[in-house]
Amino acid sequence: MAPPMIFITLCTWGEVENDLLVFGLGGVAFAAGLFIRLWSQTHLRYRLHIKTTLTRTGPYAYVRNPIYIGNTFILVGACLLAEMFWFAPIQLLYCAIIYSLVVRYEEAHLAEKYGVAYLDYVKRVPRWLPKLLRPESTRANVTQYLGVSTLAEAHNLLFLLPFIIKEFVAA
Repeated sequence: MAPPMIFITLCTWGEVENDLLVFGLGGVAFAAGLFIRLWSQTHLRYRLHIKTTLTRTGPYAYVRNPIYIGNTFILVGACLLAEMFWFAPIQLLYCAIIYSLVVRYEEAHLAEKYGVAYLDYVKRVPRWLPKLLRPESTRANVTQYLGVSTLAEAHNLLFLLPFIIKEFVAA
């Protein structure tokens, strides 16, 4: 995701100077992405290096790729926080293309690793658009992982640093 991030950090053309819109919409999108990633991490625990089984709880009961959805919200939120509203649809399309390619590779790996259990999961849970019906299993004891998951996801706040610096340089 570096090329679009570098572009929106360096580009000043077409910036929206309405702070209410920039911080309101950008902040909400960015915060939603962080929340989705944190919720996902407490169930997946990938960055925590804890051996797990196929994750089907929490956001994974509604959609198969919540971390990528969270990333997309973060990156679109970053576009808005960078005052580059016109670039947000381009960022969304970029995420859709990149994550679609990544997911196809990962799904093949997961099907090999988990076999029939994963193939059954694929049939019941959508890839991108969350299932609105109540899933079979959404709960797991994740409170013990909330603190370490929060620390594992804190690096996402670094996405804000270039835009803070950009704002001070422009002032």
